[in-house]
Amino acid sequence: MANTQQMANAIRALAMDAVQQANSGHPGAPMGMADMAVALWGDHLQHTPSNPHWANRDRFVLSNGHGSMLIYSVLHLTGYKLPIEELKNFRTLHSKTAGHPEVGVTPGVETTTGPLGQGITNAVGMALAEKMLASEFNKDAHKIVNHHTYVFLGDGCLMEGISHEAVALAGAWKLNKLIALYDDNGISIDGKVAPWFIDNTPQRFAACGWNVIDAVDGHDAAAVSKAIAAAKHSADKPTLIVCKTAIGKGSPNRAGTSKAHGEPLGAEEIKLTREALGWTAEPFKIPKEVYADWDAKAAGKAREAEWNKAFSAYKAAFPAQAKEFVRRMKGELPKNFNQVAFDAVVAAHTKGETVASRKASQLALEAFTAALPEMLGGSADLTGSNLTNTKSTPAFRVDLAGDVVKTAEGQIGRHINYGVREFGMAAIMNGVALHGGYIPYGGTFLTFSDYSRNAIRMAALMKQRVVHVFTHDSIGLGEDGPTHQSIEHAASLRLIPGLDVWRPADTAETTVAWAVALQNANRPSALLLSRQNLAYSPKSDLGDISRGAYVLSEPEQVGIKKTHGVIIATGSEVQLALAAQKLLAERKIGVRVVSMPSTNVFDRQDTEYKQSVLPAGLPRVAVEMGSTDGWWKYGCAAVVGIDTYGESAPAPVLFKHFGFTAENVADTVHAALLKA
Repeated sequence: MANTQQMANAIRALAMDAVQQANSGHPGAPMGMADMAVALWGDHLQHTPSNPHWANRDRFVLSNGHGSMLIYSVLHLTGYKLPIEELKNFRTLHSKTAGHPEVGVTPGVETTTGPLGQGITNAVGMALAEKMLASEFNKDAHKIVNHHTYVFLGDGCLMEGISHEAVALAGAWKLNKLIALYDDNGISIDGKVAPWFIDNTPQRFAACGWNVIDAVDGHDAAAVSKAIAAAKHSADKPTLIVCKTAIGKGSPNRAGTSKAHGEPLGAEEIKLTREALGWTAEPFKIPKEVYADWDAKAAGKAREAEWNKAFSAYKAAFPAQAKEFVRRMKGELPKNFNQVAFDAVVAAHTKGETVASRKASQLALEAFTAALPEMLGGSADLTGSNLTNTKSTPAFRVDLAGDVVKTAEGQIGRHINYGVREFGMAAIMNGVALHGGYIPYGGTFLTFSDYSRNAIRMAALMKQRVVHVFTHDSIGLGEDGPTHQSIEHAASLRLIPGLDVWRPADTAETTVAWAVALQNANRPSALLLSRQNLAYSPKSDLGDISRGAYVLSEPEQVGIKKTHGVIIATGSEVQLALAAQKLLAERKIGVRVVSMPSTNVFDRQDTEYKQSVLPAGLPRVAVEMGSTDGWWKYGCAAVVGIDTYGESAPAPVLFKHFGFTAENVADTVHAALLKA
């Protein structure tokens, strides 16, 4: 019989030793949650250390990611490819044990956590993906999707506003396979949380439709295990298990205090803690019997083999569905995707419609969602404005029993009403993408990207294919005024490493943006789309749109033989650039018009291509309804932009007021050329 106390003490010892050696870190949370980990990982977690990407594994999320030594310790002890040397290298350069858990760096880590509240929200996305995939692929005698999502979270996660968004949606969606274990220790960095955190957490979760198991002794592994077993029987509600714990459990002088939270215990306190725990092993040494109690390799392989056998039976009975399931869990697009994308772009080009780019996005989505059943859309209560819904994506709903509602044709809903929860939507989409099986996209106004910004950043950090549809991208939305008019947003989003930002000018550019976003399996994208209609710009070649920028119009097209300068424009301002080109031609001035729907993508092109689009020696002027700062890197002599907040008025009035007229653009270019 396993010695659960020694199993927990192994976590405590590794946590305090690693933090001490790194001279930084958070020993208190791992020490306090050690018994909870023994209960979950020892008795319940469905996983296999030899294959961290097994499709039907349970997902474990350490939402309070500062306690990273808990997950590193458990992964090492259970048999993942995380040797003790990596724990010794905790928080050092290029180690697999970063200060906070990072997906893709450490085998067995499901999501990057640390920004509090986002882990539990990612977990909601994972549980949602599991529920939807089960409804889509499972058959009466074949339950190939059948796993849980577990979360450890602390007071900090629950203080963050995003947790309210996530908890409410989890209850609304009746995610009964989501089980959260709350490390209720009452301590944060500033001390006891009682003066500033007075929420009645159990009542809050119950009010949001959760099953709550309260007042569990978090240091009694058997009691925690019993609570988890009860939670797994919930048929129509997610479960919160409130585990009463002491931060830094085992430390004679630090336990229960904020001093245990975020600094090494110190050599003397570690010595006293070892004595108090009865732990005699040297630092980073684990007794063989403790390793044996933790070892999950054999059980994991047997569990995976059993599932493989069940999946083989499923494959024999439903070969097409089995093939589709494998494809989608691998994140591969259908083999005919390139043809689908080509046809969609050509159709957009041929029709040449004058529509808002938000409508152009919906037109593209009609083609892509019909061809890609893994596309999972949504909007933060702005569906009619963001136009993220299509004929192929009915609304996602669950019935009173918690089952996913299907259409008369047996299809599940693929468009989610997130409600007014931009941050929650963004982090849930990250969780969906991390789980696998779906490509999530969601919409709101561009100015509200500020609400979801940190989750967008996390998607980029984690290299996840998530698509953000940001409409109403400028002062062009008019009368709603400066609270809703984006100024700095395009520029600031472009600064996020690993995020592709697209601001397309017409239907063809919008369709290409969607195609590229879907092809980027390891990169999130943001599409910045207009409210106002945009005329289609005729193109001689569609191929270079995907390179981020291309030559849209040469001076010869307006009767001028010589090129004197270049106008760079994005989105709705491309039409201004073309109009200014004609006005300048009347003055015998020839300019090239470059459409640059994605600065990020263009910046990754080779030097030869970039110079072919923006030749050296030709003065450049950029035109965009937003902050001018980002455009100076292209060597612009002038920028027609906005570095103030907008105003409330009809769009045409605002365009004239802020200088977004063909005449002003032409005058600005002319003046720049005279100075060159």
